[in-house]
Amino acid sequence: MVTTVVARRCAMFFFALSVCVAGARHITEAHAAGALAVGKCGAYGQAYDYGAEHEARAAAQKQCKGECTTVTMRRACAAMSVDMTNPCGAYGYAVKPKISASLNAATRECYKYGGKECVIRAWACDAKG
Repeated sequence: MVTTVVARRCAMFFFALSVCVAGARHITEAHAAGALAVGKCGAYGQAYDYGAEHEARAAAQKQCKGECTTVTMRRACAAMSVDMTNPCGAYGYAVKPKISASLNAATRECYKYGGKECVIRAWACDAKG
């Protein structure tokens, strides 16, 4: 009799645990949209872990001063690089699955457009990046 009660309690515990784990995974995946807005003279805005891309895009655009281009990321990272010798000159940005790849690609883009001393100005990753 005692072992049956213990077995039922264990079964209920593991059932409840599996429901919690499944729910936590759903919540994390639901908030996996982000955006990076980039503009001239080092202007930027960032938003990550939003429920929808349009929400992330609007939040990033709101932070960016001036005329800005907005890129979205879903389960990825975005980075922006600017030329330190002329912050209003060359800049580059990139969206890649991993932070290291996005940092490297953004820096390469800055040099590609004429940057002399390109450095990372901003970066952001969403929930899975």
